[in-house]
Amino acid sequence: MSIIAWVVVGLIAGWLAGTIMGGRRGLLGNVVLGVIGALVGGFVGSALFGWDVTGFNVSTILLATVGAIVFVAILRAIPGAQPLE
Repeated sequence: MSIIAWVVVGLIAGWLAGTIMGGRRGLLGNVVLGVIGALVGGFVGSALFGWDVTGFNVSTILLATVGAIVFVAILRAIPGAQPLE
């Protein structure tokens, strides 16, 4: 994927994860959260199910959103960590 596609997927996935998990991150925070979510979701999806982040499509956005939700949940579970709010 191109960098523009990563940013757009990150924006959408970060916004969806922020809506589901709550918190205010702003535009840049949502993009960063979504890109990290795509990395986490791509790694976990590939390792467990053979799924991959292949391009700008619905399955990539859903995988990135799930990865972002997992990332936020892990951060919130760490005592003393900033909850990305």
